[in-house]
Amino acid sequence: MASVSFKYWNDCVDPEDLDAMWMEPDVRAEWIDVGETMGSKVHLSRDPDGQPYLTQTEMRVNVAVAGIIVRRHFVSQIDSDMLCAIAELESDRQPLATSYNKKSEDVKMGIMQISPRTSEWLTRELGYRAYQVAEDPKFLYKPFLNVYLAAAYLKWISNYDQKERSEEFMVRAYKGSIKKATHKSTLPYWRKYLSVKESLPSRKAFGVGSAPNVPSSSATAVSQSKEASPVNATWDSRTSGEDMEEMWNHPDVNKEWTKSGERRGNVRLSHDAEKHPYLSRVELRAVAEIILAKHSNIKGVKPTVVCAVSEMVSMRFVNGVGQRTGLMGIDYPTARWLYKDGGYKGYMVESTEDLTKPFVSMYFGAAYMAWLSQYEGRERTLQFVVQAYLSGPQNVNLQETGPLWMKFEEALSRYEETRRENGSCIIM
Repeated sequence: MASVSFKYWNDCVDPEDLDAMWMEPDVRAEWIDVGETMGSKVHLSRDPDGQPYLTQTEMRVNVAVAGIIVRRHFVSQIDSDMLCAIAELESDRQPLATSYNKKSEDVKMGIMQISPRTSEWLTRELGYRAYQVAEDPKFLYKPFLNVYLAAAYLKWISNYDQKERSEEFMVRAYKGSIKKATHKSTLPYWRKYLSVKESLPSRKAFGVGSAPNVPSSSATAVSQSKEASPVNATWDSRTSGEDMEEMWNHPDVNKEWTKSGERRGNVRLSHDAEKHPYLSRVELRAVAEIILAKHSNIKGVKPTVVCAVSEMVSMRFVNGVGQRTGLMGIDYPTARWLYKDGGYKGYMVESTEDLTKPFVSMYFGAAYMAWLSQYEGRERTLQFVVQAYLSGPQNVNLQETGPLWMKFEEALSRYEETRRENGSCIIM
């Protein structure tokens, strides 16, 4: 394979991607500080050996490469922090990193160490063609393409064999293949991953706390909740005074809280046997009703539908389950995108931790559903919205209802007081 050399960002990214980099405040500040100017070629950083690498600002969550890729193509499907941590382990963020496996005769390339074989399979068989992949494998050294394909591969792993997989399964399978996802040989990699992920600058900058316990490699992502924090164990610690007043004024909530001996200013969250906080169905429905009554820009979304989706993605656990954060499973990049670009500014979202607040998660989950209901300028059915919310709008197949739709209908039945309208979109 002919040698490749990148001196400038312009050598390895498309013009629109470079423009997107300049639009990220932290990246722009870092580049200007070192003398880069917009409209001129931007130098890549180099290590002591002269090899180009991406700074942590250029790579990290919600800004630059990982954040842009997730926002564009994998909203609510892939965690940007996962991509950043794997990039640290696989290549130390070096776009020209190359490795060769003598046993498999497989060459791996770039920031995320993607092989030409995997690249060809993802593009030809699974249809991931947002970036042009030329026959020349050197294209895999381009950071945006490399990270895009890595995210696509992780997404495929996340639903391998039509089962929602845990973060541990995904990371270990990425390293050693599906067959070795539970093998002892990939366990050290998983431990290193957790350490690297926790130390990412993005987690410190956005106030994310300690990494939660995650399901075992063989468990599904919905099998257990994230570990409860010893703090913020009350409603009042995670909810504004205005929203708490609305909760107390809700007749069903008032009745439930009064019966359980709750007092204003110190309402306890319910906890399961492992001390994971969760909402009762009465509380969940009240939050949905309050959100949708207060925020008129979230149009046409029914509280019962929002509650049913919450049941599916989080089982009402306040911190979320598996990779999905909060009651609605909305990740930080998605919420931030809805806030900045979608005009949904009812609640501030400045960190992943904000999304473990019931009203914040519910607000952005409902906002995302409202956005999906008008996806690509067309009025969408409830079935489309639910499938798109759970699997991404590009993966909707209305010809196959499947087990997810059956689970949704079952969850919806717990909240619908009237008979569902057969064959119509009750979200609208």
